[in-house]
Amino acid sequence: MPHWLMKSEPEELSIHDLQRLGHARWDGVRNYQARNFVRSMAVGDLFFFYHSSCPEPGIAGVGRIIASAYPDPTALDPQSHYYDAKASLEKNPWSALDVEFVEAFPHVIALATLRELPALSELPLVKKGSRLSVMPVSASEWAAVLAV
Repeated sequence: MPHWLMKSEPEELSIHDLQRLGHARWDGVRNYQARNFVRSMAVGDLFFFYHSSCPEPGIAGVGRIIASAYPDPTALDPQSHYYDAKASLEKNPWSALDVEFVEAFPHVIALATLRELPALSELPLVKKGSRLSVMPVSASEWAAVLAV
């Protein structure tokens, strides 16, 4: 089963929000490579929930994909900061999917800690200049994070 890492700003959706809600729509991905990863996810796939753009960025827990990708409705909503004026009902290039809460870690695994793990040296997250919001995680990378 593939594993993933997905980033969210905690004020937008945090692991604790997902825990409280149980499930949520994951939307707003506006990078084509990340969008393609979203489209390749399958129901049941697990992902690390990464808090980004916050005082303590890092992996905060685990979620599960519960619905395959579908057109992202935020691209069509002029009130959304994810609005895309070029998107239409007939041609929406962006995708969303539904996720559910699995586990919140007792402490966020900080980006600095992740960068120190040799097993993660090829993970785009730990490379300078990588801003990808969705990325695959290999089985060995998954295990290394869970071992922290």
